[in-house]
Amino acid sequence: MQAKSEPALRLARSDTPASAPSGRTTHLTDIDVERNPGTPLDLDIVRGLRVNRSAVERRAATIPTRRTVKKQWQAGWLLRAITLIDLTTLAGDDTPGNVKRLCAKAAHPLRPDLAEALGVADLGLTTGAVCVYHALVPTAVEALAGTGIPVAAVSTGFPAGLSPLEERVREIRASVAAGAREIDIVITRAHVLTGNWQALYDEVRLFRNACGDAHMKAILATGELATLGNVARASMVAMMAGTDFIKTSTGKESVNATLPFSLVMARMIREYFEQTGYAVGYKPAGGIRSAKSALEYLYLMKEELGNRWLRPDLFRFGASALLTDIERQLEHYVTGRYSAAHRHPMV
Repeated sequence: MQAKSEPALRLARSDTPASAPSGRTTHLTDIDVERNPGTPLDLDIVRGLRVNRSAVERRAATIPTRRTVKKQWQAGWLLRAITLIDLTTLAGDDTPGNVKRLCAKAAHPLRPDLAEALGVADLGLTTGAVCVYHALVPTAVEALAGTGIPVAAVSTGFPAGLSPLEERVREIRASVAAGAREIDIVITRAHVLTGNWQALYDEVRLFRNACGDAHMKAILATGELATLGNVARASMVAMMAGTDFIKTSTGKESVNATLPFSLVMARMIREYFEQTGYAVGYKPAGGIRSAKSALEYLYLMKEELGNRWLRPDLFRFGASALLTDIERQLEHYVTGRYSAAHRHPMV
């Protein structure tokens, strides 16, 4: 957790992180990871977290420059990025028709001629999931039947998360009953801003229980949490409460996913893994529109958490326009020319 000089994040305690419980491993393998059951809330750990903002910003600024991939290696990374996308539509004018078209794109994210030229036509590439509002979950479930692609539903009064608690819990249960296999919940930001960690823990734990077997992604709305320290503490509390993923943003805030936010959250995932042996996933969302940006997030995850966090069960992009740019970059790799965006329609 600590760097050699001026650490970006640290525990404000002198003791080393606790070892994983007996019988558990602190090294991930290629097999499926065990779901995070959560832990009791430890306020000493939460309140002891400190973030050095300048160190975080300096480290984040080096991520785009420390590593680069070109030619066939870049194409390979971009193909991996496709499998990590939660292809998303969360607009007020969503209709069953455009959700069905989005689902078709999720099942066949690359134009057939590009897939053939790249030699991946037989791999059956798909996006990681399709993310929609609750009202369109049945439409998406029907459209994706037989593909193996999960439907993710935004829930709990998305995006503000300020509807009555009972309604938020009912919404989760309704989405799960409708066939959603993943639930993206939003936390109450006021709990973070006022330091009410017990209330945040209890809320996320309640949502986790309502999800049942559906995996839960806790949206922190990082752009509204005021400080990087709050981002670190909210991340840790959400993981202690049992979330399967921590996610930056709803995509509706004025500031969404950034590399500094992502660095802080990745370090918290690493800290939690070292403390408990349970691996929690990460999802940056909002404003990730270019293949270049996607690669930067992949570099960050590889450097901070390792290759195992470059798989759909532990990493997702929340995006809609990203796939279009990835396709354009792959077409450039194949043909040497950039095509117009309309050659890669999303819906």
